[in-house]
Amino acid sequence: MALSTSANFIKYLLFLFNFFFVITGVIIMSVGLTVQGAYHGFRDILDAKFFSIPTFLVVIGSFIFVIAFFGCCGAYKENYCMTLTFSILLILIFILELAAGISGYVLRNDTRELVTNALNGSMTQYGDPNHGDITLIWDEIQVDFDCCGVENSTDWARANPKMFNQTYIPMTCCRPQTGAVGMVSCPDREENTLRKTGCVHSFGDFVKAHAVSLGAAGIALAVIQFFGIMFACYLAKQIKLQRLGVTSY
Repeated sequence: MALSTSANFIKYLLFLFNFFFVITGVIIMSVGLTVQGAYHGFRDILDAKFFSIPTFLVVIGSFIFVIAFFGCCGAYKENYCMTLTFSILLILIFILELAAGISGYVLRNDTRELVTNALNGSMTQYGDPNHGDITLIWDEIQVDFDCCGVENSTDWARANPKMFNQTYIPMTCCRPQTGAVGMVSCPDREENTLRKTGCVHSFGDFVKAHAVSLGAAGIALAVIQFFGIMFACYLAKQIKLQRLGVTSY
């Protein structure tokens, strides 16, 4: 007994949905990998939370390809078990993506505190030969984000008094000066030389923006998957009715 007209429509719609489903998998993997790449250079100072969520999204994106196979095969063969399995897996993915999205937004709210702790904790290691990566990361942050210290340049004297004072600070706290190496003096009165913005603001905004993209991707794609769940459940119901010899219009 053939499926009803509405069920056939849902069947082909499910095929189309699976195509978009695979695309959403690629998108969610791309978002995860992009954020991982953006954070990678700062892995030695950022909290592990900033890497766990992007990794989670990459895993979900990979899992989506397997789920799409069940959806296509179940719809094509009009197989109740495969279609039901597809529906259950979709529900699982929906929950995981929603959890990832919510985690991304929670991480966004915690960004300032986490970044402040990370920066404060690593300042004491600046210039230490055993922590060369920290020195390079701090120099990169201060140059790329045009900032100095956590809140301002005075943080260096507080956090690392053996190396710095109110006059001498890391060279990267100052905009390029011809011939300057190592530590350099760039007083506050030199408006065009000293980087006055604290890194917790400019660098923190960068980290926060990527955390927001994680949350937005997770929640937006979860909404798309919700419609897939409805399609799959309806098709599974129609296949079951067909087996029982019940016609649905």
